[in-house]
Amino acid sequence: MGFADQVSAFTRKTEAKIETAIRKIALDVFAEVIMMSPVDTGRFRGNWQVAIGSAPSGTLEIDDKAGTATLAKAQAEALGLKAGQTIFLVNNLPYAQALEYGSSQQAPGGMVRLTVQRWKPIVEAVGRELSKQ
Repeated sequence: MGFADQVSAFTRKTEAKIETAIRKIALDVFAEVIMMSPVDTGRFRGNWQVAIGSAPSGTLEIDDKAGTATLAKAQAEALGLKAGQTIFLVNNLPYAQALEYGSSQQAPGGMVRLTVQRWKPIVEAVGRELSKQ
């Protein structure tokens, strides 16, 4: 294997690791937001939507108290994420903003704002995990 082949192999391996890290970080962030979401009927938790390239519009008619279906959909969408793309997590229910800003005793500090504060530890944890591979 010549030098150019070695550089190409290194580049491919590095790009694959970057994409794995990006997907893992996105999923960890999404999982925190989804699982921190307050639950009554499960409609709010079930209305977290993930998309690549543009933010989803509209709401869903789904109740997901456990969050498992919502997490599975987020994971399926994030698997298609490539470096340089933008991925969105949105909840378009009319009361989503009120919940984020403390209208629920289950999540008085919100979900998104608290997860954003944990961005650095999430990224560092993914980096440590991937460096072991």
